[in-house]
Amino acid sequence: MKKIAFIGAGNMARAIIIGLVNSGVAASDIIVANPSPEKRIQLANEFGVQQTDDNIKASEFADIIVLSVKPHFICDVCLQLGNAIDLTAKLFVSVAAGTTVAQIQQALKTKSPVVRVMPNTPSQLGLGMSGMYASREVNEAQKAASDKLMSAVGKVIWLATEDKINDIIAVAGSAPAYFFLFMEAMEKQAKTLGFTPEESRMLVQQTALGAAQMVEHNSVAISTLRENVTSKGGTTFAALEQFRKDGIEQMVSNAMNAAVSRAEEMAKNG
Repeated sequence: MKKIAFIGAGNMARAIIIGLVNSGVAASDIIVANPSPEKRIQLANEFGVQQTDDNIKASEFADIIVLSVKPHFICDVCLQLGNAIDLTAKLFVSVAAGTTVAQIQQALKTKSPVVRVMPNTPSQLGLGMSGMYASREVNEAQKAASDKLMSAVGKVIWLATEDKINDIIAVAGSAPAYFFLFMEAMEKQAKTLGFTPEESRMLVQQTALGAAQMVEHNSVAISTLRENVTSKGGTTFAALEQFRKDGIEQMVSNAMNAAVSRAEEMAKNG
């Protein structure tokens, strides 16, 4: 792995750093730049990475520059770097939603190789799902390096076109919140049924964990797993029929389409 700079020290940067260090990348090959000291110093103390408040210094050090700032800061950061340093052979990896390759390259004032990544929050546990898109300037070695970068925090898929990033947002990026909302509703009903808050939480989270593990460890279709626990006329059947009557499939479709539409708006207005 080449030298890596993280511009920004938020949760996603922290997750990737943990994954990289755990996978054997030397901490001395990683530097974190952040204007406020608390998070970057904590990362340095915990993992031995280098830290600075200077984006330019960090970027000069690195072969791979991970843009992990909030989307509305990303163009300002790129303008700063484009005006200050030689970007030749540097790879930019952006985890900012709604900021396109063209917008990043325009701010950098050069057609630097850019990989856009849409990760999700389970990356913080090494269980992430990321969609990745490489601009045409990205060579095979850079693509492999960015693949290794994000594989350190979960699974990745490569996208043929940049607009598929918006679909990844709907299917994976925003999706943990869908499951949290469903679990929240189940937890609330469990309390209504008389279980304590602690019992309700445990019942819901362990069932969700078990269901996800069953999907991961079985090659059969998810629909088959559902059918295997659904006896005709039984309790599960009654619950699923009510979900269907209330329109769960259309609700999910509408929600995911809304996420795609909002992602497209953000990219257009970014």
